[in-house]
Amino acid sequence: MHKIWHFQIVAGTVTNGSRKRKQLTPTGCNEPFKDRYWCPKKQWFTKESCPFANKRECENYALMCGGIL
Repeated sequence: MHKIWHFQIVAGTVTNGSRKRKQLTPTGCNEPFKDRYWCPKKQWFTKESCPFANKRECENYALMCGGIL
């Protein structure tokens, strides 16, 4: 089965289908796309930006609390 739509970040480049642009955030967390924010941990978009300062903080929270909703 083929993907209808694909979003990825590789080597500082954000790819959305055939469109490409430079990555705006250093870790890829909260990478803006229209009115949503990319979460590399969930591999999907969220309505609000992540409250964590970086990916390490997110991972530490998940280890301490058992997961992120």
